[in-house]
Amino acid sequence: MEFSMGELTHFDSRGQARMVDVAEKQETHRVAIAGGRILMRPETLRKIVEGGAAKGDVLGVARIAAIQGSKRTAELIPLCHPIALTKVSVDFEVHRDENSVECIAVAETVGRTGVEMEALTAVSIGLLAVYDMCKAVDRGMRIEGIGLREKHGGQSGHWVAGTGSA
Repeated sequence: MEFSMGELTHFDSRGQARMVDVAEKQETHRVAIAGGRILMRPETLRKIVEGGAAKGDVLGVARIAAIQGSKRTAELIPLCHPIALTKVSVDFEVHRDENSVECIAVAETVGRTGVEMEALTAVSIGLLAVYDMCKAVDRGMRIEGIGLREKHGGQSGHWVAGTGSA
């Protein structure tokens, strides 16, 4: 069954929630890149960069949390297919000019359904882990801008945020 971009594929013709049937789809190499950031006070960012946070290596722990979160996406999002991830990488970039940490996650698989949700979950969990480890000194941190940046593979092919390409 083929769907247009305008259809909500997780509902049947009666509006009932369903898991999308991917049995007829081709197995392809699929890649998704997602990103987001957490804004904080300058002192909080300094503690993260200098390793002075009470809970230790904030970004190292957040990286492991992000990878672990990506592997548990199907447990967190009710209609996601559990998929075999072939690779997940998570990087953090410190932006001192805006007192933020950006998280970028890349998820990959060879399968019949995409890995967008796994990449988005990795970013979300990674940034939440930063918040958790630093909340004692900065409860006003703000997570924002989480979104899919790029995807490859599957029927819709290559897509890049902001280009309008599908």
